[in-house]
Amino acid sequence: MRYVYAFAEGSKDDRDLLGGKGANLAEMTSLGLPVPPGFTITTEACRAFRTLGQSPDGLDSEVRDHLGRLEGAMGRRLGDASAPLLISVRSGAKFSMPGMMETVLNIGLNDETVLAGSAGSNDERFAWDSYRRLLQMFGRTVLDVPGQRFDIVLDKAKADAGAARDIDLTPDQLRDVVARYKDVILESTGHAFPQDPFDQLDAAVLAVFRSWDGDRAKLYRRQEGIPDDLGTAVNVMAMVFGNRGEDSGTGVAFTRDPASGAVGAYGDYLPNAQGEDVVSGIRNTMSLDDLAQRHPQQHADLLANMNRLETHYRDLCDIEFTIEQGRLWMLQTRVGKRTPEAAFRIAIQLVDEGLIDMDEALRRVSGAQLARLMFPQVDPAEAGRPWVTGVPASPGAAVGNAVFDSKRAAVRAAAGERVVLVRRETNPEDLGGMIAAQGILTSRGGKTSHAAVVARGMGKPCVVGAESLVVDEEARIAIGPDGVTLKEGDPISLDGIAGAVFRGEVAVVPSPVVSSLDSIEDLRHADDPVVAAVARLMKHADDVRRLGVRANADTGEDAARARRMGASGVGLARTEHMFLGDRKQLVVRLVLAKTDAERAIVYEELLPLQRRDFTDLLAEMDGLPVTVRLLDPPLHEFLPDLTELSVKVALEDIRGNRDSEHHQLLEAVRVMHEANPMMGLRGVRLGLVLPGLYGLQVRAMAEATADRIAAGGSPLPEIMVPLVAARTELALVRDEAERVIASVAEERGVDLEISIGTMIELPRAAIRAADLAQVAEFFSFGSNDLTQTTWGFSRDDVEGAFFTTYLNANIFSVSPFETIDADGVGAFIRMAVEAGRAVRPSISLGVCGEHGGDPASIHMFHDWGLDYVSCSPFRVPIARLEAGRAAIAADASDTR
Repeated sequence: MRYVYAFAEGSKDDRDLLGGKGANLAEMTSLGLPVPPGFTITTEACRAFRTLGQSPDGLDSEVRDHLGRLEGAMGRRLGDASAPLLISVRSGAKFSMPGMMETVLNIGLNDETVLAGSAGSNDERFAWDSYRRLLQMFGRTVLDVPGQRFDIVLDKAKADAGAARDIDLTPDQLRDVVARYKDVILESTGHAFPQDPFDQLDAAVLAVFRSWDGDRAKLYRRQEGIPDDLGTAVNVMAMVFGNRGEDSGTGVAFTRDPASGAVGAYGDYLPNAQGEDVVSGIRNTMSLDDLAQRHPQQHADLLANMNRLETHYRDLCDIEFTIEQGRLWMLQTRVGKRTPEAAFRIAIQLVDEGLIDMDEALRRVSGAQLARLMFPQVDPAEAGRPWVTGVPASPGAAVGNAVFDSKRAAVRAAAGERVVLVRRETNPEDLGGMIAAQGILTSRGGKTSHAAVVARGMGKPCVVGAESLVVDEEARIAIGPDGVTLKEGDPISLDGIAGAVFRGEVAVVPSPVVSSLDSIEDLRHADDPVVAAVARLMKHADDVRRLGVRANADTGEDAARARRMGASGVGLARTEHMFLGDRKQLVVRLVLAKTDAERAIVYEELLPLQRRDFTDLLAEMDGLPVTVRLLDPPLHEFLPDLTELSVKVALEDIRGNRDSEHHQLLEAVRVMHEANPMMGLRGVRLGLVLPGLYGLQVRAMAEATADRIAAGGSPLPEIMVPLVAARTELALVRDEAERVIASVAEERGVDLEISIGTMIELPRAAIRAADLAQVAEFFSFGSNDLTQTTWGFSRDDVEGAFFTTYLNANIFSVSPFETIDADGVGAFIRMAVEAGRAVRPSISLGVCGEHGGDPASIHMFHDWGLDYVSCSPFRVPIARLEAGRAAIAADASDTR
């Protein structure tokens, strides 16, 4: 097993082995770009470390061998007091995890080698500054010394010196900081800082390996859906220094604006600084235009390298660079994270520039990104003048109560409160609060700061660099430029597009993208470039997708909205929702009815109401299928609570009223009381136990269909029988339905074609799908109930009870109610698809649970051969986009 590769030995296609950072360093090296020499320790080494609990055999000797080659290339040696080599150790997983794992710079400095760097007066400050950075980073990341202990020392040194910034400290003052940092390490760990550079290197490598299993890294992977077993690579690189004076500096650049998608290089630059100064946000940065004024040649070289990388990768590139005494070095590149707005816009730009085709453009956007574009935005007409402005780092509107600590933000959000996290700057330890918050506000940092990068990745509205805001995290307050104090718990609103901050709650409006989704053809050339890009990509998704996309809609209004969103029919109309409100009393009367005649009276009152419901649905979806599910939930949901009703009856008994309607109702409720109602008298069982109930609903649908035909419409009704487990159940309901449909057809003098099918929401139904297909013309998988009955738990009860434990223990990586369980529930679906088609090749197959709008699940449904998915109206555009992406992914897989 080989564990170490030089940068010259790999390529960008080796991400599994070298991690993203290592693979891209190898690619830049092969392109001839100015990359400092170095080597990568593979992800296999990390996986071996996680298994063994120690470095695998052979790793140390390989590292020493490659270190020797690095020393030869640089003409310096690690630990040499006269010409020391300094190196950096950086993490680099296959998938970018910004700030989640460890980095240590300036390894090789100690009490002797620092003197070599400080021998000349020009380098003295640089040497002590580099040494104090090593102590701080090594202490925090390798030795687990709280970072605040170092911050206190540095803040005191600046205060004592009257220095506003760390770069204003003199060499002597930095030497004192170094001495105090070493004291902090000794006091915190009981051991002195290791002076042997080889010990520093070994400890740093193992610290990076361990950081893969750190809490914040695991939380980030769970949030982003990154597998836990990949491990991280470690990149060891010769140090180049941006902190060697005003002719040096460091920066982060993007080949296009990652927030808006606008064409043109964008980035941040800090003179006389090292990389962590830029991403930490502790100093506010300059723009690339400022860099052009200070160092025009280096700026020109940087732009040339950026253009080459973007053309080579055919995508937005995120680049880290350093200028050391006038020489430009390229330290990293990767395909850059971007906002949803930028993702759609850049994909279309690259198509128009001839770098990619429309299929590839569709691969580069996602349903999750489209969902974020559909978030509301601050209403400019109502917002008024901002209280504070900053850098717009991640778009969208966020409204919530200000909270100044991540842990408190997570606790308050868990209690149902909307919160906005307010910090001077964020760091990886803030991830929990950032996930919980509606939005993030920092007083420091730029578009490449930690807060900005993480917020963009999560789709959270974010404003950074609000310099006029004085944030006091200890006091839990922020003071604006007008002297007004924002206290913890006060409402605050963010506009992540404009970078504006408002005191109080401001009005929000829907995204303009939402209004464009029902008129794709007209808006492909819209003035708004994001809207135009969304329209073009949605059109292409519709052109290539195989899966149909229907909507779950219970009213004509819902159906109209779904059609505007591009739905190709109604996949689920839940008739139980139509029986709520004023009609609830009719259900109560139905329960109390003791004879067929009494039930017939109730049915006669319900018939015109139900017919009108179906007429509205059929009218709005004229020419498209409308699947109506017959009444499903247990009747107890329509009845009064047993305890409350018992109290009322007891009071009436005291008053001598022993023959009221409440007494009759209580008797019925007691008879129908069930220990587990969701597994009791519901669905098809209810239709068989209450004679005429399903017949009423079928008649209402048949009459509504006849009415639409008479009005010149083209209705396509479908009747779906719920919770079927046995062929006979379905056959009995179908026989009754066919008699009713035939009767209405004869009465109205029209031909009525109404398909009859069933939901597959019980394991037995999936197992006996071949039997059911003899009776059913379509299957619709009720993935919510199928998940509950397969796993044996109720979503309402278990998600808050133990899902966190299950996620932490990797029993499942995502809630099975969010993304379909491919191995368990998916096995039942695949079984039923195969059996159903074997018996009835023309059978229509769909899914109508919440999974119908989940991007990951849609890809599985495509692969399993379903014909359509059905989801809520607002998720229809997301499903359409993902159905297109699924078709392209399947085609690509078939050609490999």
